[in-house]
Amino acid sequence: MTDLVKILLVDDNPKFLEDVLPYYGYEVTVANDGSRALEVLNSGKTFDLILLDIMMPKLNGWETLKQIRKSEVYGEIPVIMLTAVNEEQKMVKGLKIGADDYIIKPFVLPNLLARIEAVLRRAKCTYSRASLRNVTNKQKCNINALTGREKDVLLLVTQGDSNKTIADKLVLSEVTVKCHLNSIFKKMNVTNRTQAVLLAMQMNLVEK
Repeated sequence: MTDLVKILLVDDNPKFLEDVLPYYGYEVTVANDGSRALEVLNSGKTFDLILLDIMMPKLNGWETLKQIRKSEVYGEIPVIMLTAVNEEQKMVKGLKIGADDYIIKPFVLPNLLARIEAVLRRAKCTYSRASLRNVTNKQKCNINALTGREKDVLLLVTQGDSNKTIADKLVLSEVTVKCHLNSIFKKMNVTNRTQAVLLAMQMNLVEK
């Protein structure tokens, strides 16, 4: 069993997607504007995908995307832009800034779900190829900084165990397991379990 895909929804009118996406297996965190989105990302929470509206108060989608792509911590998270403007020139501009895809409002839900899955697949493949080619010295040092208990948790993650199973095997609470996972992700500079397993394999911490 794997964790739910975590989506950061950045939209000043998020109710529809906030309500419907969990029914399709996504864990949704909402930020009502770009400034709040950056606060959430800087808090250390990890996400697999960002759905980013363009027209928002305080900090619009373009500026938010620029700030996201500047980050060394979360700058590689795939981003799908949500826009009510169907203008090719603006879309090209967004792609140059770093958008991975666009959804035009009003959208058809099956189309949005298909786009989400496609972007997640591309991101996973891209990360797999890159991570298996190169592990930075910083990542090596950070992995060496894992505590004994964190290494125990990581080993069970590589075996495909759920948080509950890990908690039962190590006689811990699920909350404690989640805390260990957050620390592991931060030290390894990854955003989810799949990336952590790939990096552990590259570092020969587990059998491939």
